[in-house]
This record gives sequence, structure tokens and C-alpha cells, in this order.
Amino acid sequence: MHSPSLDTSPPGPSATRAAALTRDWICPFCPLLCDDLVAACHDDGTLDVRDTECSRLAHALTHYGARDARCGCSVDGNEADRDAALARAAQWLTNARRPLFGGLATDVAGTRALYPLAAACGAILDHLHGDALTPATLALQDRGSFFTTLSEVRARADLLVFFGCQPSRRYPRFFTRALAGSELARELVFVGCEADPAAAGFAQTRIDTLLRDADAYDTLALWSALAEGRDAAALREGAGNGGDALASLHARIAGARYTVIVYEPAALPAPHAALLTEALNRIVKAVNRTTRAACLALGGDDGALTVNQTVTWLSGLPLRTRVSMPARVTGSAPLDHDPYRYRTARLLAEREVDALLWIASFAPQPWPASLDPALPLIVLGHPALADAARARGANTVFVPVATPGIDSGGHLFRVDGTVVMPLTAARGVALESVASIAAQLSGRLSERFSPREDQP
Repeated sequence: MHSPSLDTSPPGPSATRAAALTRDWICPFCPLLCDDLVAACHDDGTLDVRDTECSRLAHALTHYGARDARCGCSVDGNEADRDAALARAAQWLTNARRPLFGGLATDVAGTRALYPLAAACGAILDHLHGDALTPATLALQDRGSFFTTLSEVRARADLLVFFGCQPSRRYPRFFTRALAGSELARELVFVGCEADPAAAGFAQTRIDTLLRDADAYDTLALWSALAEGRDAAALREGAGNGGDALASLHARIAGARYTVIVYEPAALPAPHAALLTEALNRIVKAVNRTTRAACLALGGDDGALTVNQTVTWLSGLPLRTRVSMPARVTGSAPLDHDPYRYRTARLLAEREVDALLWIASFAPQPWPASLDPALPLIVLGHPALADAARARGANTVFVPVATPGIDSGGHLFRVDGTVVMPLTAARGVALESVASIAAQLSGRLSERFSPREDQP
């Protein structure tokens, strides 16, 4: 990986606006964290990226423009200076008995700064994509897992099995990252879905589809049995054509040098996606008795993987955990993890929290529509959220923050969870980072806080 470099030379004779170029720029808008891009920042505050086929990146960049530099804070729908906004936010967090830190779309530094703030006010931590993240965490806790890296997929995997997903729908450059320029002959098998059109056209690849409309649970139950060496003939007889197709697939896996099963946690059918994830991991473990295989989960959007890794490192527990300093509320545990109880949608529906700190630095992700208008809401958000925060009016504080990789540096974990990528600002509008604002709030709480003896 090369260090990003700035280039202020004109982009070419067709350009009509001056642009500063950042070469080898790392895109923060998808967990693939593509690092081979050239980002152009124009005088009017807009950005574009040269020579990329990524529709997701192109859409993300439409949220940036000249207004961002003029975006300010607001309190109760009215413009306010930063000190007034932070003072109101600190007051709400100090008075809250059970606040929720939701959204959590931030980077490593943002998470590290939010953690002591959460502990100071006894907050619950849950991510915007918690419903996709939690099943994978549960499966890992229960039975463990075999994961691989993008580098291993590109260099070694000769059989890729895509379970119920078409990666390019959410990750447009996946096949470019995994296949382009490689001379390795590969088989791509799509199980439980149509083949991804973006997989076509790569050299030395063969594409098949199996059981397009089959039930995911039935498919994995049968596949698991075959992987464990159950009587294949009896299973095929009981399952009909599905048994034949999976027996053939299992034979191909046995003959491959390195199989990778690719799935998207967010695409697995709810509410028991953890069982499907566990089954995929169990299949891979069985295959590893005789040959090499691994899983690659495509997820962790909007910093979800990064925040989960960082919170786990800081506390020993993953997201959907309540953290608290022992002195905050007498008798409460410093850490309490519950993937069901501490789900954002449930907490808001049952009115179990009395303040929401919403963090959305990568995109103007709105806070939950079910939020009670009377509940205090603090938004550390993308400038494009400013109008919505003002429209909410009472009980709302908005503070604009920088997007890592656009207006500040930062670090994010890549989709495979093994590489931390350094982000360089492609634009540099004078917006403070989530880490900076969280640290300032922590300082204000330390001045206000005094131990309480009341029970939770």
C-alpha cells in the first residue's frame, strides 16, 4: 500500500474547474477500503474520483459541497455556537440515567474517544448496522469461525462459493479487488441466488448457479450433513435434486485447493441469521479436515466492524454493551452485554433510554424515525444532517463533524478484520472530528459529574 499523495496539477484539458488530486486515496465509504483511487477536490467543495466503476462511492460524494464549510451547530432548531451546543449536550448526558450512543458511524479514534464518554454517563453502545453485526458475533462466540483475507482470496482461492448474495449490489468493486489481473483459474458458484452479473468477463473463471430459490435453512442443513460425512446416497434420496446439487458442490470443494465461502450478514434472512452463519462456519470447519477452506463475510459498513473491534479491545465485550464507571450508579455493573436487550429499536420502542447520542460521520444517516420527539437527541453528524436536526426543533442539539478520509484523517478496519487502513483527507474543510467533540464532552462531564446514590 502506498502513502496517499497530493497533486495540484490540472486534471486534463477537458477540466473546467481547478482540482487538487489525492493519489492512492483510500475510500472510507465501504469496508473494502479500496486504496488505488485518485480523488479530486474542486474549488466549490465538491469531490469526484477518477476512473472508478463504483456507484456507491459516486453516490456518497454527492453529499459534499460548498455548504459544508458554512455548516454550524444548532440547539432546539436555532443556530448556536459550538460552546452553547456542547454545554447543552453535556447537561443532557450528565442528567441522563440511561443514555444510548447509537449510529456510531465513526473510526478508531472516534470510538476510543466515545468510550470514556459512554462510561462517564453509563451509556449503551449500539451501531447503525447492529442487526447485521450481532448474528456474526453470536456465531463466533458460540462456535468460533474460519475467516480469510482479501489477499488470500485473490492469491489462492480457486473456488469461490457465494451463499445467497450478489456482492456487487453493495460492494461494486468486490470482483475487481478479488479477480482483476489474476491468472489463477477459478470457479465461482452462486448458491441460493442468481449469479452476480459483475462476476462475468474475468479471465479464467467459470460461473455456476445452484438452488436459486431454495430455502436457506434447508440448504445449509443438508450441506452440513454432507460435509460431516453423512450417507450421501440416503441424503440425496431424501432431498431430491437439492441433494444431488449439493453433493456435486461438496465434491468440487473436496477437489479444490482453497475454497472460500462468501456471504453477507445483512443479506441473510432474519430473525435467525446467527444459525445460518454458524452453519457456514461448521461446514468450513468440516472441510478443513481434508483441505483448505474459509469464510469471508462482507459487512461492517459505516465503521461497524471498526467500532466493534475497538469496543471489544477496550472492554473485552462487543457492541450492544452498557459501559459505566463504578461510581456512576451505585450497584450497577461496570459492563453489561446483552445483544437482544440493548438493540436500538427495542430500547426506543420500550422507552428504556432517556437520551440519544447519534453519531453519523460517513453519510447523512438519519436517527430512527421512531424516536420520541420529547427524547433529548444529540447529533454528531454529517453536515447534510443539519437541516433535519433543525426541523426536529426542541430537544435537539446538532454538531457537524468531519468525515474520516474527506475532511480529516483516521483509521478503519478492512472488511476482513485483519488490516487497519490509514485514511487521508481528500478535501479538508475545517470540521472537527468525532474524536475531538467526544473528548470535549468528556471534559465537560468530568467538571459536572458527582457520584449518585440512586439505583438504575
